[in-house]
Parts: sequence; C-alpha cells; structure tokens
Amino acid sequence: MTLPLDSSAYRTTPARERPPRRVTVLGATGSIGENTLDLIGRDPARYRIVALTGGENVERLAELAIHHKAELAVIADETRYEALRERLEGTGIEAAAGRRAVIEAASRPADWTMAAIVGVAGLEPTHAALKQGATVAVANKECLVCAGPVFMAEVRRHGATLLPVDSEHSAAMQILSQSPDVEIDKLCLTASGGPFRCSTRQEMASVTPEQALKHPNWSMGRKITLDSATLMNKALEMLEAQHLFDLPPDRIDAVIHPQSIVHCLVYYRDGSVLAHMSPPDMRTPIAYTLAWPERMQVPMPPLDLPKLATLTFEAPDEDRFPALRLARHALQTGGSAGAVLNAANEVAAEAFFAGAIGFIAITEIVERVLSESPELVDRAPGRIEEVIAIDEEARRRTREYLPAFA
Repeated sequence: MTLPLDSSAYRTTPARERPPRRVTVLGATGSIGENTLDLIGRDPARYRIVALTGGENVERLAELAIHHKAELAVIADETRYEALRERLEGTGIEAAAGRRAVIEAASRPADWTMAAIVGVAGLEPTHAALKQGATVAVANKECLVCAGPVFMAEVRRHGATLLPVDSEHSAAMQILSQSPDVEIDKLCLTASGGPFRCSTRQEMASVTPEQALKHPNWSMGRKITLDSATLMNKALEMLEAQHLFDLPPDRIDAVIHPQSIVHCLVYYRDGSVLAHMSPPDMRTPIAYTLAWPERMQVPMPPLDLPKLATLTFEAPDEDRFPALRLARHALQTGGSAGAVLNAANEVAAEAFFAGAIGFIAITEIVERVLSESPELVDRAPGRIEEVIAIDEEARRRTREYLPAFA
C-alpha cells in the first residue's frame, strides 16, 4: 500500500512560523483548478503562486494569474500566446505558451503542485512535477490509469509525496493510513450512478450531451461528468486504486450510492467496515491535500446526517453500465489495458459530444478496441514516451472504428 511519507517534522512547526508554501496549479482554469484557487484565495498570506497553466481560456487564466499574483502563466495553446502576453503586460507576470512551456512550469521549484490537466496532456507535466521530490496532488486520472507503474516508480525514486484528489481515493487514503494492508479484505469505491442510474439501455440510446451533463450531485468539468454518466469514471478510479494502494484486482470493488455522502468503504478481515463521509464538494478532498498533513477550514456547512435521513446502496448493473466490467478486465489483464481503455474512451467521448455516436456506443467502442488490440494491451511500458505512443495508437484505432457505431 503506497501512502505519503512521514510528516512529523512538518507538524512540529507552528503554521504562523512557516514561510508561504510555493504552489503551482496545472490546469488552473478547470473545475479542480478553480476550486483549488478558491481555497488558496481565502488565506493568501500562506501561499505564493509559482505558476498557473490553462488550456485555451486566455481570459480566465490571465484573471487568475493577476488576482493570485502568479510568477508565471502558461497557456497550452501556442496560438494564444500573444493574447495572454497582452493581458499580462505591465503586471510583472511572465507569460508563456505551448506544451514545452507547460512542462517547464511544472518543473519550477514548488512545495505543492496540483496536477489537474485533463487527459493524456497531463502526463508529462505531472511527471516533471514529481521529479522535484515535493508534494503532488494528482487529479489527473490518466497518470495512474495509463502509466501507473511508471509514475509510482518515479514517486519512489524522487522521494515525492503523491496525494490523490478524487474524493474516493482521498477517502481511501485517510482510512487505510490507520491499518496495515494485511488486515484489509476489500476496498470499495462509491458511485452516484449518474443521471441515468434508473434508465434502461433503450432509454439511454437516445440520450443527448445536454442530458448526460446533468449530474445529480457533483459540479465538475464536461469530460468527468460524461464519464460519471457512463460509470467510466468509476472504472478509471478502480484502475487508479490498484496503483495508489498496491491492492490486487480482486480486492477492489464499487457500489452505487446515490447520495454521494459516503465516498469509500474499507472492509477488514474481522468483519469491520470503515466508511468515509463528506458533502459532495470537491473542495473537501482538495483541502485535504492542500493542508496535508494537517486540516484546513473549508467554506461549507457541516454534514447534517439527520437532515439527510437516508443513505442507500445498490449493486451496480454491469449489463446497463458495462464500464465497470471493462475495468475489471483491465485490472486482471494489466499491461497497457488501462492506457488503451482510457484512449478509446476519450475519443469516443468527444465523438459523442460532436453528435457522431450515441451514448451507449461509448462503452461499446471501448470494448471493441480492447478486444481487438491484444498486442497493444500486452505491452508493459517503462517510460512516459512509450505510454504516449500506446495512447496515440489506441486513439488512431478508435477513430477507425467510429463510423461503424455512427
């Protein structure tokens, strides 16, 4: 089980005597980045912003960089460099653009980095942040889904601290830190079931992107919201859990919990079950990583269990939501199954948003790519470059299959 390094030395220094933490936010204009900066902005004296990066939204990136007095702002889209430079002119904030500039931003010395770039684009920057040997809060699923062994080896090599941002993995880490893994029977992640929890396959066949983006509990970015609707988000989280906590596939499970209050359950060999609860607000797990190894105040009302009254749980229906079945297959298969699954899902998701395929075709395409790419799935990459090459090939194959599902 991989857990953060000892933090006793940090705890012995009173907060008021510590210098401001140097912070970088990769993916500052996304929902995780915005929530992170919301928390930082409530106590700005405790933080110094080294770098903020964004994808295409120059206007918002410039606003955030100016408001938080960042040293550097980087836009991934090279064509937006001039627009960013103009907005930052006279502020003293350095502007840069492009993939290499994002990686360079991640390489700048920082005490804590939020890795929240969506997709495979986040692999290289997160890898660069890990090499500093500091703390990296990872919200980018692809780092572990696609390159879990590579990333965990880098964590150990550089003495970095990797803290999960997903509410389920954050919950699991907080529970598992109390017990040796030999005492654990099963780790069970919860899923809300998304907006189509009670829908039939026939009803889901006509789902629109607008309907898929109406999550009943969480406010998240477009891609993760769609993944929550197909339950692919939970599938990816099961793959992440294997690498984060070094558990065998048969000890990782998922359960439907519509209220999204319980985020993880850990079953022990003595019959005990420990559950972690918190409101469905991403600022809670973000705050846990930002303040770790301590706790910080988060601006939300406390959990009111009498008001909630009822918490329910259901077994997932893997016929209606085959993503979980695909995750179990990928867990057992190993190799590059996670990378291929993720690449196919990303391409299929974009095709759905573009109106090229239907909702239920997303997981159907992923399953076909996995089943017809054994030589790709069987590869065991040892470097990030190899992972990216596998991702690119899986995407190419997925695009070839799209017309058959139109």
